[in-house]
Amino acid sequence: MRIAIISAPAVRRAVPDYVTALAKGMESMGHRVDVLDAWTEDGFRLPGYEYIAVAAEAVSLFGGKLPEAIPKVLAAGGSLGGKKSAAFLKKTTPFTAKALANLMRAMEKEGMLVNWSDIILSPVQAEFLGKRIGA
Repeated sequence: MRIAIISAPAVRRAVPDYVTALAKGMESMGHRVDVLDAWTEDGFRLPGYEYIAVAAEAVSLFGGKLPEAIPKVLAAGGSLGGKKSAAFLKKTTPFTAKALANLMRAMEKEGMLVNWSDIILSPVQAEFLGKRIGA
């Protein structure tokens, strides 16, 4: 399966280690994985993937606010309606569950079918989660 992982850390930086581990787990199961940076990607390639995973971090401590790049890259993707997807959020605040709900809401607003969501605690767990995609 052809999978896109949209990496959306709270601030612009290199791909976080948990996103790399998530991709490694998916690749170990035979999937073709591309990691896209939400801050620099335009989103036009997204309709070409069979599965889209968004791995993000909350921006605020209490509000569950997400990086502003997420809705922009998803909206630019065009026809994402009916696309299977997963929402992953790095545990950073006590209100991570609220941020995860906001992420799923943003993805569903674009018509994506979020069939899996989880909170990532560590890179080791992220690799384990990646191995469960498509299983």
